[in-house]
Amino acid sequence: MHQPLQKHLHPNRIEAGCDEAGRGCLAGPVFAAAVILPDNFDCSQLNDSKQLSEKQRKKLREIIEQNALSFAVEICTPEEIDEINILWASVKAMHRALAKLSTAPEYILVDGNRFRPFGDIPYTCIVKGDSKFLSIAAASVLAKTYRDDYMTQLHNEFPAYNWAKNKGYPTKTHREAIKNHGITEHHRKSFNLMDRQLEISF
Repeated sequence: MHQPLQKHLHPNRIEAGCDEAGRGCLAGPVFAAAVILPDNFDCSQLNDSKQLSEKQRKKLREIIEQNALSFAVEICTPEEIDEINILWASVKAMHRALAKLSTAPEYILVDGNRFRPFGDIPYTCIVKGDSKFLSIAAASVLAKTYRDDYMTQLHNEFPAYNWAKNKGYPTKTHREAIKNHGITEHHRKSFNLMDRQLEISF
């Protein structure tokens, strides 16, 4: 059983938790979510999305969307990732999600250690924040489930890359598919798309 997550860093402020999904992928957008939870939100199953099964994440997404005061999910495209790099593309996607919230946050909690100011709203970066704060864990679940759904849809157009299973991450099958079929418009060209092992010519 994991430690119960903290509800707030600043209990008297409207806090939005932010997290992203898909930073380490070779293909597809990076997704980010921003979530404002009500003070009375209580959900012991909620944890860092990486610690949960797909079935648990789907169930939690429903609970989060039904109970959140406000939530939004946004993306940065592979083109934007190539242009500004994955770190700042992740931050840009978070800014887009924050801008779409129907309630303006008074404080922002960000998973990770890098961020850029969003307007004049104060923020705190929290390493492994998705396993410490409820709002960040909620954002991690939304970002992950929306991205997984998107990559599963893309799989229907490009079945060779097995995105329904690997979601764009650099698995052996994904790298071999790139070797055999080349890249698609959904691949991030600034990433090391070929496994070094595959580049050795025999």
